[in-house]
Amino acid sequence: MDAFAASPTATVTSEDVSLEREFQERLAECATLAFRVAYSVLHDRAEAEDVAQESLLRAYRNFRRLRDRGVFRSWLVRIAWRGALDHQRSRKRREQHEDDAAAEAVRKISGGVQQNAEDLAAANEFHRRLGAELERLPEKLRLVMTMCAIEGYDTREVAQLLRLPEATVKSRLRLARKRLAEKLRGEM
Repeated sequence: MDAFAASPTATVTSEDVSLEREFQERLAECATLAFRVAYSVLHDRAEAEDVAQESLLRAYRNFRRLRDRGVFRSWLVRIAWRGALDHQRSRKRREQHEDDAAAEAVRKISGGVQQNAEDLAAANEFHRRLGAELERLPEKLRLVMTMCAIEGYDTREVAQLLRLPEATVKSRLRLARKRLAEKLRGEM
């Protein structure tokens, strides 16, 4: 046990304690932020909680490397956002395989109920397409669109979180909506 205590890797410095305290303080200021960002992308509470927990762990591990501690909120938003997108991509691949198998089963079984199944499939296809088109937006447009239109932040709050002028946030939001409408116009 004495060998472990003397080990340089086991030594806790005052800098470590100070960094941990600062991390805890900054985290207290934005306790639910990682969850809210993840939930805005995933729309599933359990998955958002998992992604938020992983995001907080990544933030904790890399906090020492963050040079400007004043950008902690936006840094945490980016970590949660990217984690949620990664999780969503893997979930979509898995769901696509399941949907293909389910659609094949419906075609085999349905017979006379096929029209209702086709309507349901068309609606599901539209929602899938909307999600895919949102994913195709450039990250700066997708982030603003998700935070404003889906998460419910106002443009002033998003501007503060991302450290952008409010006019830039409004412009990106307008452009994101325009691009989505153009892509989906034939689908409505």
